[in-house]
Amino acid sequence: MTAGPDTEQSGGGPSGTPAAPEELTLAAEFDTPARARWRELVAEALSKSGREVQAEDAEAAIATATDDGFDIAALYTAEDAPDVPTGAPGLPPFTRASRPEGHVAEGWYRRQRHAFGADIAPKDAHETLMADLENGVSSLWLVLGDAGGPPVDALPALLEGVFLDLAPVGLEAGRDTPDAAATLLRLASEHGVTTSLGGSLGYDPLLARTHGGAALTDAFTESMVEHSRTAAAQHPSLATLVADGLPYHEAGGSDGQELGAALAAGLHAVRVLNDAGLSVDDAFARVEFRLAATADQFSTLAKLRAARRCWERIGSVAGASAEARAMRQHAVTSPAMMTARDPWVNILRTTIAAVGAGLGGADAVTVLPFDTALGLPDDFALRIARNTQALLLEESHLAHVIDPAGGSWCVESLTDALAHAAWEVFTTVEGAGGIEAALDDGSLAVALEETWTARADRIGHRKDPITGVSEFPNLHESLPSRTPSGGPGEEAGGLPRRRYAQVFEVLRDRADAQQERPQAFLATVGALAQYTARASFATNLLHAGGIDVVDGPGGTGIDEIVAAFRESGTTVAVVASSDKVYAEHAAPLATALAEAGATRVLLAGSPKTEGLGPDDGTALTGYLYTGCDAAALLTDLLDVLTGEAS
Repeated sequence: MTAGPDTEQSGGGPSGTPAAPEELTLAAEFDTPARARWRELVAEALSKSGREVQAEDAEAAIATATDDGFDIAALYTAEDAPDVPTGAPGLPPFTRASRPEGHVAEGWYRRQRHAFGADIAPKDAHETLMADLENGVSSLWLVLGDAGGPPVDALPALLEGVFLDLAPVGLEAGRDTPDAAATLLRLASEHGVTTSLGGSLGYDPLLARTHGGAALTDAFTESMVEHSRTAAAQHPSLATLVADGLPYHEAGGSDGQELGAALAAGLHAVRVLNDAGLSVDDAFARVEFRLAATADQFSTLAKLRAARRCWERIGSVAGASAEARAMRQHAVTSPAMMTARDPWVNILRTTIAAVGAGLGGADAVTVLPFDTALGLPDDFALRIARNTQALLLEESHLAHVIDPAGGSWCVESLTDALAHAAWEVFTTVEGAGGIEAALDDGSLAVALEETWTARADRIGHRKDPITGVSEFPNLHESLPSRTPSGGPGEEAGGLPRRRYAQVFEVLRDRADAQQERPQAFLATVGALAQYTARASFATNLLHAGGIDVVDGPGGTGIDEIVAAFRESGTTVAVVASSDKVYAEHAAPLATALAEAGATRVLLAGSPKTEGLGPDDGTALTGYLYTGCDAAALLTDLLDVLTGEAS
């Protein structure tokens, strides 16, 4: 057959069929988008919202600043990807995974934390542990003795029937760690478990500096070293020391600060063991890192990837073998992000955190029960915590792909930025003489405090909203009753332990403690459509401080509104309506309310409202608006309403 002028033959294809292209380009029929054009569109969108930004500045205008000094962009392309090697999973620098197979075979360890109260019977505690193991938990984290749990001598009863070679145990026993570790090793020996023993003995050589209290004894250190020698000789999979990043996280530190301090803590642990005679490889193999997983899943994911990269670099300089430089990671959903108010929202927070931890390659993940901030969890809370991970692994199959975020321009950029931020903290600490010196001279605490102050300011201004607490609070919720955890408190010399919601929860507690709930009068003005938006905003803000509202009658009759205010019995009034209504009625209404006995008359609106600003001579004493210092404003109102104002 002879090909005609309008046909083209290609190898293997029938005559008259268009040739297959050598390279398939997706969406080839569309123009290639240009970054410059995207910036122009962003600038146009911002101008519609009142922000005049030049196109060249548009990208920076919508970037998100971090506490570590770098920005997270709104758009990433191939040109943003860092030019650094990530290696293959299981090979240096271990950015992608500590093991070549990742966690594809069985998933990460689901490590449930148990801190039983002093009143619980050993039999009941044992039943709780077995129920967890029978329903999907694959590793136990036991809090004992000095750390705020059952006595160490209860450990054999707690672990009766537990297969230590199948369910690794992580210990947290504070100054009782030597006894707890000796007991666990004895139980393993009695059951013939040697090379397959995993988990962690939980020795923390920085315990006194991060948690406070008396200095650790020489016997503690000697036992730590001896048990590390035993592990190196008989239990290659057993970690003995923990490089704990949670104290720095709970003190208010950023991701970079937490990671940098944890790296310094890990190196300190290696030095202690190496100075005691263990080889560099054995010392590195004995350290497990504990890091916080937050509801920012991409930062969590990137932090774990950056942690492995940094630790590999430290191990390389220290002369450790490639295998020993692979970091052991235990990710714990952030205690700092947990709330005591509307605690059920914690289920969402911990789920997102667990996703980030799992996708980031953590070897073990602990999901804290949603009622952790209230006290000891009940059976339902423990069930939800373990099932969260079961669903992620068995139904969402999160472990079936090794490093699923690898190659993402955003994640790779974030990983690189966090690695550099952590490395800067690490080298600063090392330059000051190491983690012990940085904790002893207070320099690390000062840096953490600066970050916390900035974070607390954003939380107080509701720029970092906390659902169920600073935003959409349920003022009349019925909280579940829980037994106090009874764990160790903050002792002298330790780092502070904080929760992000604490500033608003303190206000709620103050309000709840009053015989009658504090109330503010909502002086709605005009028609329903005119005041609904700002009235709802004001109500939401006041509820965040535990202050209820008494709704006004609406309309524009000042006498009727003032009469309703007097009847409410409060001394705080909030005027709510639209700017158009404010122009005519706000000033005279504020004056009338002040004359009727209101000691605080606030406007639901900006202090820049024309004619109603702080310098316009009105009777207004404050303003409720997006970005206002809500924590300070609510504190002042509670002082007034409870009679504590100076």
